[in-house]
Amino acid sequence: MKKNNNKLPRREFIKNSSIFTGGLLMASSFLSPAHANKAKNNEKLKLAVIGCGGRGTGAASQALIADKNVELVAMADAFEDRLNKSYENLNEMFGGVQINVKPSHKFVGFGGYKKAIDEADVVILATPPGFRPQHFEYAVAQGKHVFMEKPVATDVVGIKKVMAAAQVAKQKNLNVVVGLQRHYQRSYQETYKRIKRGAIGDIVSGQVYWNSGGVWVRPRKDNMTEMEYQMRNWYYFNWLCGDHILEQHIHNIDVANWFIGEYPTKAQGMGGREVRNGKDHGQIFDHHFVEFTYPSGAIISSQCRHQPNCMNRVDEVLQGTEGSSYTKGNKAELKSYKKGVIYAHNGEDDINPYQQEHNRLFATIRQGDEAINDAENGANSTMTAILGRMATYTGKVVTWEQAMQSNLSLVPDEDTLTFDIQAPVMPDEQGNYPVPVPGKSKIS
Repeated sequence: MKKNNNKLPRREFIKNSSIFTGGLLMASSFLSPAHANKAKNNEKLKLAVIGCGGRGTGAASQALIADKNVELVAMADAFEDRLNKSYENLNEMFGGVQINVKPSHKFVGFGGYKKAIDEADVVILATPPGFRPQHFEYAVAQGKHVFMEKPVATDVVGIKKVMAAAQVAKQKNLNVVVGLQRHYQRSYQETYKRIKRGAIGDIVSGQVYWNSGGVWVRPRKDNMTEMEYQMRNWYYFNWLCGDHILEQHIHNIDVANWFIGEYPTKAQGMGGREVRNGKDHGQIFDHHFVEFTYPSGAIISSQCRHQPNCMNRVDEVLQGTEGSSYTKGNKAELKSYKKGVIYAHNGEDDINPYQQEHNRLFATIRQGDEAINDAENGANSTMTAILGRMATYTGKVVTWEQAMQSNLSLVPDEDTLTFDIQAPVMPDEQGNYPVPVPGKSKIS
C-alpha cells in the first residue's frame, strides 16, 4: 500500500483494505424491551477498536463504510505509536466524519482495552490472537456486539474461555462475527449450498493449502525489553500468534470443517524449521503437514508453508463420492465425475468478503434479526488448527479429546502484563528460542 507521511487517501485504503490479515448487562438502550438486539436506523452506534495495527485499522474502516451512522469513539493498543498512526490514517480516510475519538479515549497499554470497550456499543478485537479470549470475554460481559479476528485463541485454555463467552453472547442476543470471511463470500456460500444439496455426494477426502513465502520480520532495537520485542514480532511467538497454522491456515481448515459439517476426531502430521530458522524467527515452524480424520471417515490433508521460492498455493480441493469441488477466493467450481463441470463461479462483481462481514453485522444490529454468533465455530476451527499444531510439534497421533484436556496457558495473567516482566518464552545465551522437536515435545 502506498503511504504518504503515514497517511492513506480514503480511496486507496478502501481499494486495498482486503489485504489486512493478514457485569453481564448491556447498555440500557440496547436491552429495552422494544429492541433487545436492534438499533433504530437513526441511532448513532459507537465503535471501539482494540488493536490498531493493519488489520484493526482495516476492520475499523470497513465498519465505518458498512454503516454511515457508526462513529469511532475509542481506540486501544499496547503501543502509542501504532494507535496514533491508525488514528491519523482513519481520520484522513474519512475526513474527520465518523471519527470522534477524544484524546482521553485513546488508551495505551495492556489494560486499556477495558476502557475502550466501555465507551462503545460495537467493538473490534484485532490484537495479536493470544489476547483475544480475555478481550472477548470482557466485551460480552459488558453487553457489546463484537467483530473479532481469527484465530480466537492460541491455547486450549483460551478456547474454553471463548466457548463459554459464546454461550453468554447467545443468551444476551449479541451479534458476534469472526473474521473467517469465507463464510461471507458468495463463491463459498454458493458452493456450500450445492454441496449440502448433494452435488458431489458425500465428501470423503480433500486437500487444503496455505503455502507462501512468509511474512514480515521486525528487527530488535536498542533499549527494547524482551516483552516489547516479542510484542512487536508477535507472529513468531506461540503465546501471541499460535504459529502460522493458526494465524493463516485456519482459513482453509475452516472451509474443510464447514463443507464437511464436522470437526475432526484426530490428527497426525509433521513439520519443522528448514528455511526460516534464525534467531529473529522466534519459535514457530516454517512448514506443517497434517492429516485430519473426521467422524464421517473423511480425511483432509492440510499443508501450510512459509518458504520463499517454492510453490505458492492458497485454496481448497474436496473429493466426494460423485464429484469434486475447488474454491479459491472469488472463484469456485464443482465437477461431476460423469458430467464434468456442473457449477462455476467467477465473481468479478462480488462484494469484498472483508467488507461483507461488517455489512452483515451492522445490518443485523439495525434490523433486529436473529443474532449472528460465529464465536462457537470460530473456537472450534481454531481448536482444529491447534490440534494440527500439537500433531506436528509432537509427531504423534493426537485426538480431539486428548487435545481438549490440555490446561497449559501460554498467555500470562493479565494482571501481571507489563513490558518489564519476563516474557513467557525466553532466548538462551546465544539468543535462540526453544523450538518444538517432534518425538520429544509433549502434547500441550
